[in-house]
Amino acid sequence: MQRRRTLASGSRRMCVGFTVAAAGWLAAPAAAQERRLSPAQNVDTFIQRQQVIEQRARNALDRELPTTDRINLDVGGWFDFYYLQFDDGEQSGRTLRQYNMRAYGGLTLDRGVHQAYVRGRGTYFDWNKGDEGSAFEDDFDGFNLERGWYQLDVKKALKEYGKEDLPFDLRIKLGRDFIMVGSGYVMALPLDHVAVTGGYADFETMFLVGTTPKSTDNIDRSLPVDDQSERDFWVIEERYTGFQDHQPFVYWIYQRDRTHEDPIDLLQNYKYDSQYVGWGSSGQIVRNLRYNTEWIIERGTSYGDRRFLHTDDIKAWAFDNSLEYYFDHPTQPRAILEYMFASGDSGRLFSPTDAKGGNTGDDIDHSFVGFGYRDTGLSFAPRLSNIHIWRAGSSFKPFREKVEALRDLELGTDWFLYAKHRSAGAVSDSTADEQQGFLGWEMDYYANYRITNDLAWTIRFGAFFPDQAFSDQSNRTFLLTGVTWSF
Repeated sequence: MQRRRTLASGSRRMCVGFTVAAAGWLAAPAAAQERRLSPAQNVDTFIQRQQVIEQRARNALDRELPTTDRINLDVGGWFDFYYLQFDDGEQSGRTLRQYNMRAYGGLTLDRGVHQAYVRGRGTYFDWNKGDEGSAFEDDFDGFNLERGWYQLDVKKALKEYGKEDLPFDLRIKLGRDFIMVGSGYVMALPLDHVAVTGGYADFETMFLVGTTPKSTDNIDRSLPVDDQSERDFWVIEERYTGFQDHQPFVYWIYQRDRTHEDPIDLLQNYKYDSQYVGWGSSGQIVRNLRYNTEWIIERGTSYGDRRFLHTDDIKAWAFDNSLEYYFDHPTQPRAILEYMFASGDSGRLFSPTDAKGGNTGDDIDHSFVGFGYRDTGLSFAPRLSNIHIWRAGSSFKPFREKVEALRDLELGTDWFLYAKHRSAGAVSDSTADEQQGFLGWEMDYYANYRITNDLAWTIRFGAFFPDQAFSDQSNRTFLLTGVTWSF
């Protein structure tokens, strides 16, 4: 059976490419899953947990198209099934079985002058009776457009058609795709957008204007609307590529909230308009030791609790620093240390992101709210707001040289320590109902196994141990296992 077909300069060849790599087992549509859990305090944690899962798969799923041939057509897809069982602080033992089907097609013309990519997704949810939190125990979501874009490489076009060679690179891209700015701490999400990227003398500049797809989850869970976010983004990002081992960047992001209340709330406004100035770098300090750092200042306007006549001023900040070391050993061990911080506000007693139940007491909102991604754990999975997170992790492939059938089995673990920035302020999990600083700790374990080129299996287990900030300090667990078949 021929899984992918590639047409290249009139000849046909077979591309076996394993579309889902070691972690590519789980690209879950967070928006669709979230809408099937009704308690507000459970929803935010579930969204964050699914974002962790999806981001781990992103690099494998959103690969670049080949450009070496004059005509290159690439089609295929993958099916995955996984089983989740978890405690959320309110109900233990929620169980979900999820089935995802994705199909994609990519086209490259004239050695990369034109590129196009489209991918659709259909998902079937099968909850245990009583666990779904909605009227639908079983539900099908899709078939939806997950990615769909076209890119014109102007430099290559002039060289291919006009035999001219521009002294700079210039690409124009439009459509729906995943956008990451900086290292993704502030912004890492799909957008319907137009982007212009240029490069000259070791500098790369991107200008982007985009809007969130209608299915995007809203950061404000109190908004009286059907969980849909309508936000516009303007982005300018500058990167310097002249260093061999470092890639510094700086960016500016403006976000305008166009989400409408439905029904209208006369005594509460929900608009959250924000700007971010960020800078950082990623690269290698010494051989095998990589680093990443990102620092952000947030400004803008928001509405506090029971505010509808005037806004609060946003004055927030955040940063992230990580070190990752790759050992020279056949089992490919690696270790990572990371510290994440996002400012909070002691006047936000019930939510770090919502307008209703949000900022009180003054007109300054110090709570950081972003649209990005970091792995904050599987079971607790807090949002990056009013929080300190310390992470230590490692992984290796124990049988890489000893057992051929198990050479691609990866084992790993991550440990997390959580504390509030402002002890009186809220975090994204509203079951943290005590005005105390120490939130608790978590341990996660995982195994990823690429069985064949077309089949992968994973299992993940996380346990969160709440502490002083929770009146209920019962342990919470999260278990996930799943398989992916690509074709």
